[in-house]
Amino acid sequence: MASIKVTQVRSAIGTKPKQRGTLRALGLRGIGKSNTFEDRAEIRGMLARVPHLVKVEEVDS
Repeated sequence: MASIKVTQVRSAIGTKPKQRGTLRALGLRGIGKSNTFEDRAEIRGMLARVPHLVKVEEVDS
């Protein structure tokens, strides 16, 4: 199954609480931090909430 690498590129300061919660749930705690996930609908839905704060890259596993 394909994987995606998610990197936080903008600060969560000034964002709505739901957006900050989504970043926390993705395991992103600050700018430059990244995490790798399986490419699933649940993760894509979370990323749809914060597209302006993260960068998404496809990774071959």
